This record gives sequence, C-alpha cells and structure tokens, in this order.
Amino acid sequence: MSRTSQYAIQALTFMAIQPFGTLVTVYDIASQLNVPAAYLAKIMQSLNKAKFLSTQRGRHGGIYLHAGAETVGLLEILAYTERGSLVHDCLLGLKTCSDETACPIHSTWQPIKQAIIDLLEECTLQRLAEDVRSGRYRLADLPQELIASRLSLGTV
Repeated sequence: MSRTSQYAIQALTFMAIQPFGTLVTVYDIASQLNVPAAYLAKIMQSLNKAKFLSTQRGRHGGIYLHAGAETVGLLEILAYTERGSLVHDCLLGLKTCSDETACPIHSTWQPIKQAIIDLLEECTLQRLAEDVRSGRYRLADLPQELIASRLSLGTV
C-alpha cells in the first residue's frame, strides 16, 4: 500500500470521527496526523473529486466527509488511490499474470489476495472511526487522553 493510500485512509478516518458536517482544514488534519500538509492537500483534493469529501469555500470554509462516505469500504478507497493495482497487479510485478498466464506463485497467492480483498471490502470508515473513538486504535502518536479531550471539545 502506498504512502498516499495510507494518508488517505488516515485522513478519511479522521474526518469520520468528526461530528457530521464539521468543517476541518487540511492543515488541521495534517498537524493532527503529523503528515506533510502540502502532500495531504493534494490527496484531499483527489478524494474530493472522488466524492469521498465535500468542501465549503470561504473564510470559515473547510472540508467534511461526504454524506454516506462513512459506509465506504477500504477497498473502494484503495481502488481509487492505488488505481486498481492492488487487485489486478501481479505480486512479482509481471505485466501479464492471470489464471491463463500465471506467475510461479499465482495459484498460492490468489486465495490470500482474495481474503485481503474481502477484509478490505468489509472494513468501513465507520468501523475505523468507532475503533479510534473507543481507543482501540490510534491515528497518530498523540496521547489517547489528548485525543479524547479534543473529541469532547470538537477539535478533533
């Protein structure tokens, strides 16, 4: 998984833990997740085009999670950020690898790849957000108490 995909999933999960419709700036997300703001801005622009996010321009503008995006599975996000390569590319990097023109590990890798695809389809932004809210997972290296206090204040 590329760094772009990792940042996209982290940022979308961050957006999913916000109360619906809460406007957040890219710079706020970048500082909360400790990621480069300029790089994240390009990713967020791309996610906006893909209808995962919505934007509001102006002095008090920002971005927010598009209605219904919380039900999106990670596979859909990765299909967009990885341009489908996660599902279609050969593990060994061969240009042609299918059941008909299989690489040496194709038949062994195929069921493993399918299990990963199934897992990514089932895991939604909503589920990730719930796990972050509960403290089961952390999006950043911020202490859990700080994240909890920011959530209660509406700043995370």
